[in-house]
Amino acid sequence: MTKAELVETMATDAGISKVAAAAALNAFIDGVAKALKKKEGKVTLVGFGTFTRARRKARKGRNPQTGEPIKIKAASVVKFRPGKKLREAV
Repeated sequence: MTKAELVETMATDAGISKVAAAAALNAFIDGVAKALKKKEGKVTLVGFGTFTRARRKARKGRNPQTGEPIKIKAASVVKFRPGKKLREAV
C-alpha cells in the first residue's frame, strides 16, 4: 500500500476529504519523527505497536562488487515491534 492509497482508505473509512486525511497522516508522521529524534525516543500505540530508536554500532563490511573491506559508520535506526492485535490480525 502506498501513501496515496492509505490516504484514500483513511478518507473513506473516516468519512472525511482526502485533503483532511492527508493532513492527518502527515501530522502523524511528523509527530512520530519528532518523538524519535529525542535521545530516548519511543512511540507506543497500544494494540498496533511500538516505534523505538536504536543505535547501530560502526562495523566492517564488504563491497559486494569488488569484495574490498569497507567501514560502515554508526547510525541511529528506527525499530518497530508490532503489538498483540496487529500480530493476531496478520
